[in-house]
Amino acid sequence: MFLFLPLTFAGFFFLGHKGKKKWATLWLVLASFFFYGYWDIRYVPLLFGSICFNYLVGRQLEANNRHKGWLAFGIIVNVLLLGYFKYTDFFLSTVNAVAGVNLFDLPHIVLPLGISFFTFTQTAYLVDAYRGEAKNQSFVTYCEFVTIFPHLIAGPIINHKEMIPQFVADKTFRINYENIALGLTVFTFGLFKKVVIADKLAIYANEAFSHADSLTCVEAWVGALGYTLQLYFDFSGYSEMAIGLALLFNLKMPVNFNSPYQARSIIDFWRRWHMTLGLWVKNYLYIPLGGNRHGEFKKMRNLFVSMLIIGFWHGAGWTFIIWGGLHGILLMINHAWRKTGIILPKMLNWGMTFLCVVICWVFFRAGNVNEAMSVLGSMTDVQSMVGIEIKQYKHLAQFVAVVAVLTVIPNPLVLMKKFTASNKWLLTTVIMLIWAIWKLNNYSEFLYFQF
Repeated sequence: MFLFLPLTFAGFFFLGHKGKKKWATLWLVLASFFFYGYWDIRYVPLLFGSICFNYLVGRQLEANNRHKGWLAFGIIVNVLLLGYFKYTDFFLSTVNAVAGVNLFDLPHIVLPLGISFFTFTQTAYLVDAYRGEAKNQSFVTYCEFVTIFPHLIAGPIINHKEMIPQFVADKTFRINYENIALGLTVFTFGLFKKVVIADKLAIYANEAFSHADSLTCVEAWVGALGYTLQLYFDFSGYSEMAIGLALLFNLKMPVNFNSPYQARSIIDFWRRWHMTLGLWVKNYLYIPLGGNRHGEFKKMRNLFVSMLIIGFWHGAGWTFIIWGGLHGILLMINHAWRKTGIILPKMLNWGMTFLCVVICWVFFRAGNVNEAMSVLGSMTDVQSMVGIEIKQYKHLAQFVAVVAVLTVIPNPLVLMKKFTASNKWLLTTVIMLIWAIWKLNNYSEFLYFQF
C-alpha cells in the first residue's frame, strides 16, 4: 500500500505519458511478478512457465480454431498442474485410508498462491481461442492479463476478450483523476470490510471451530454465523480492493459480489456470490456438459456435477466436496420447485435460503466431516441453551443484527454508481482508510488465499 503501489502507479503512468505503451505494460507485468514473488520467489518460474505454455497453445488455437487436439492438450496439462500441487496429498491420503495402511508417504506440497485462479483464467482463454473469440496482442499483454496484481491471488476471474482491449487502449495509459478517486474509495471500502469487520468476526468463528466437539447451541450458532459473515466480508472485501486497485490503472474488473445474503433462493444466491466463478462454471463447464439442452434429467445431472467440481476446486478435502454436493442438491430442488408454480412469501424464501447457506458453510469451514457434524449437532441441541452466559446471547444477537442489516443495505458497488468526487465522499473515505490502517497492526491472510 505504501511502497509497492505508489511506485508501480508512478512508473506505469510516467512511461505511458512518454508514449511508451509497451514499456508501461512491461513495467506493470514486472511489478506483478515481483508482487507474486514477494510471497515465495521459488514459485515465480511456475507462474511464468504456466503463462508461456498457455500462450503457445493459445496461439495454435487462434490460428487453428476448433482444433480439439490442441484444446485437449492445453486443458489436460493445466488440470495436471493444478492436480499435482493441490490434490496429491488428498488422493494419497484417501488411498491410505481405503487400504488401511500407509502405502504412501504424503509429500505435503505447498500450494502456490493463486494457482486455482490463474489456471482457471488461462483455461477459459484456451476455450475462447478454440471458439474463435480470443485474440492476443502480444506476449507481454498476455502476461499482463494473467499476472495483473490486483486479481492475481484471489480474483475476480477475468475474461480475455473483455480485458485485452482495455490493456491496449490509449486512455488506459493516461491518468484519469475520476478513476483514481473512485478506485481509492472502492479500495478503502474493501480494506475496511477486511481488517475492521472480517478479522473481528474471525475471532468468534475460529474459537467455535477450534473446539467443535464441546459447543453449546448458542456457541455453535455464533461460530456458524460468525464464519458466514466473516467469509463474505473477507472475500467481498478482497474483490472490492482488487476492483479499486484496477481502477487506479483505468481497468474495469467485473463485479464479484452482489449482496448474496439478500438472495431468496439458492439459484439467486449463486447469481450473487463469487459471480465470476459462477459465470466461469456456466460458460466453460455447465454448458459444455450439455446445460439444459437435453432434457430435465441431464440438466439436473449437469448442475450437480458442476457444483461438485466447484466444491473440489475450492479445496482438496471431503468437506469441500460435500459442500459442493449439497449446493448441487439444493439447486436441483430449487429448479424442480420452480416448475410447481407455487410462490411462497418472500421472507420465508429468504429465511430458508439463508439457513441452507449457513449449514453448507459449516462443512466449508470445518477441518473434517466429523467436526462439521459436531457443530451442526450442537446447533440443534436446544437443551444446551440452559444456563448459558448472557454475553453469548449478546454475540448471537449482534450477528443476527448484522445479517438483518445486510438484507436491506445496498452493495457498496451499487452505491458507487452514484459516486462523484465530492467532499462528502472524501471525508467518508479518509475516515474509513484511517480506521482500517489503524487496525493493520495484526497479520491476517485473506481466506481465499488457501484456494
